[in-house]
Amino acid sequence: MATVLQKIVENNRFCIVDEEMDWKEAIRRGCIPLVEDECVEPDYYKQIIECVEKYGPYIVFDDYVAMPHTQENAAGVKKTSVGLMISKKIVDFGEDEFGDKKEAKLFFTLAACNPSEHIDNIVQLTSIFTNTPLLEALQKAESGEDILKAEADFPCEEEE
Repeated sequence: MATVLQKIVENNRFCIVDEEMDWKEAIRRGCIPLVEDECVEPDYYKQIIECVEKYGPYIVFDDYVAMPHTQENAAGVKKTSVGLMISKKIVDFGEDEFGDKKEAKLFFTLAACNPSEHIDNIVQLTSIFTNTPLLEALQKAESGEDILKAEADFPCEEEE
C-alpha cells in the first residue's frame, strides 16, 4: 500500500515555492495542487484561513510543520487527500495564545470526506511529524524524487 508521501508524489499533489509570502498566501498556494488534481474546489483555502483567523495558528507544529485543514466534510472537498507545499522561506503565523512563535516551511494540506481514509492519512502524518530527520530532508527537497528519497532514507516506524 502506498504511503501518504508516495500518494502525494504519484498524484502530483505537491509544490515547491521559493519566495516570501504571508501565511494566508501560503495556505492558498498549498491548496493549488489539490485544486489541480480536482480534490477540492478552488476556494477551499478560504475556509482554512477562516479557521486560523478564528482559532489562531493551531495548525502549526514544531519543526516548521503546518497542517492546514478544515472540518471533515467541509464544503468544496471532492476527495480525501493530502497535499504538500515545501516553502524554501519561513512563513510566519505570528504567536499562539501562549506567546510561542509559529513558523512553517512544510504545509501538509488535508481534505477529508472519507473518514477511514482521513484517519489513515492522520496516522501516517503523525509518524512523519515525529521523524525530525525526515522533516529536515523534506525541507531541502527540490523535486518529487527528492521527497521519495527522503522517505526512503528516513523511514517512519511501522505501526504494529
